[in-house]
Amino acid sequence: MILRTFGWSFAVTVVGLLIALLYDGATGLALVAVLAVLEISLSFDNAVVNAKVLDRMSPFWQKIFLTVGIAIAVFGMRLVFPLLIVGITAKLNPVEAFDLALNNSHRYHELMTDAYPMIAAFGGMFLLMLFLDFVFEERADKWLPWLEKPLARIGKLDQLSVVVAGGSLAFVAGLYAKDPGEVMIAGVLGMVTYILVNGLGELFSEVSVGDEDGDGEAAEGAARSGPSSLALATGKAGFFLFLYLEVLDASFSFDGVIGAFAISTDPIVIALGLGIGAMYIRSLTVFLVRKGTLHEYVYLEHGAHWAIGALAVCMLVSIGHHVPEWITGGLGAGLIIAAFVSSVVRNRGDGEGPAAASGGDKQLHSSKV
Repeated sequence: MILRTFGWSFAVTVVGLLIALLYDGATGLALVAVLAVLEISLSFDNAVVNAKVLDRMSPFWQKIFLTVGIAIAVFGMRLVFPLLIVGITAKLNPVEAFDLALNNSHRYHELMTDAYPMIAAFGGMFLLMLFLDFVFEERADKWLPWLEKPLARIGKLDQLSVVVAGGSLAFVAGLYAKDPGEVMIAGVLGMVTYILVNGLGELFSEVSVGDEDGDGEAAEGAARSGPSSLALATGKAGFFLFLYLEVLDASFSFDGVIGAFAISTDPIVIALGLGIGAMYIRSLTVFLVRKGTLHEYVYLEHGAHWAIGALAVCMLVSIGHHVPEWITGGLGAGLIIAAFVSSVVRNRGDGEGPAAASGGDKQLHSSKV
């Protein structure tokens, strides 16, 4: 099971470390290893959320996520995306941006830092919308009932997540941003991207379920914490779930890409280290799905979404003030560990093992659909 799930990650690790050793000797090897650990620690909550969505995808789209999605995550977000940001900011073509990264890494870092407020606004608002849609939704299981119950009650107000997110964006842009206009535009685009991808995913999921069951109303009552919480998604529904996961991964990766410059300014070293880390996050996502961990430990999903909320707040705050990577990574890991422990206590308190809890959750899901 371990080798089957993490085999490609192990292989990429060996190849990546070998390339790092040939490229920059022992120093490069050490830096790539540290960056890989940084990426895994910062994105562990991403794996939990990804697993929740991946569990709804058909085997075909799961394979697409694990092949094409990996290429996008490793090469697109960890290497190409920073070059595009620098190119747009400095009005350079991709070749010139890559040359700048190799030969003037400090200037490359400066340009990335200058663009960070817009990146943080886009990613922060996407993640904040995801978090708010989760906590404002009424659900049977509550990890923090003293907080989640009142949030679910006020969440009955239509479009409250948009109101809260928009107000937060305006507050942060007016308080912190050197250029409020750019931050507002980037933040609104993050909100629009979430609403569009989430809405399209739910739309085509409803159509898919309607075609299979002959009952379009089967979609009612679905959770809004992702673009789909229904039957296994195929066709267009699977495509938009895949698109949603890629945007979600991108939002998580912004933090790691910028934070990596504190360790190295070499784009090759950064791409290798973060790429290895991204592979393990993908493998961990598959492991959680195949083991049914989210069904066994029901509060893990809650912990992951609260971690997303914490990360979103950190990204918005970082528009005006630097937030150390250990804070964002520590908050995410701490919340997920706390949710896992709470799940274990719940299972034992109910007199059920993980398998029994899993069966109960699956039965509940079947009754909703």
